Amino acid sequence: MSVSHHDQTDGLQETRKKTKAAEADIQRAADHAGVIGTVLAQEIPYEVQVGDVAQAIEQTEELEHKLAESAATLAEVSVELGREVKKRRKVTAELTKSQARVDKLTTSAKKAKTK
Repeated sequence: MSVSHHDQTDGLQETRKKTKAAEADIQRAADHAGVIGTVLAQEIPYEVQVGDVAQAIEQTEELEHKLAESAATLAEVSVELGREVKKRRKVTAELTKSQARVDKLTTSAKKAKTK
């Protein structure tokens, strides 16, 4: 079964929307992890930041960094998807014009043949 160009473009557009939503969710999580890490580091005196507490602070910082990287990657993917959607829309428009010309020529040829 063939998938139309329009359906493919709509699918890419939907994927782009989901990617942007995921990017926003990840960015919010990164921001939240950053706040948690900052609060933990500021509220707990440095000399007490040992063992599990120090590990929690470190892991929160690592999580914040990984989430920020993921958000940046998703932003790049979203931009690429946007480019692909534009490209496919242009190709679809060109294909539609070409098909209209073919149809017109076919009709003209049939009329000429019947004369």
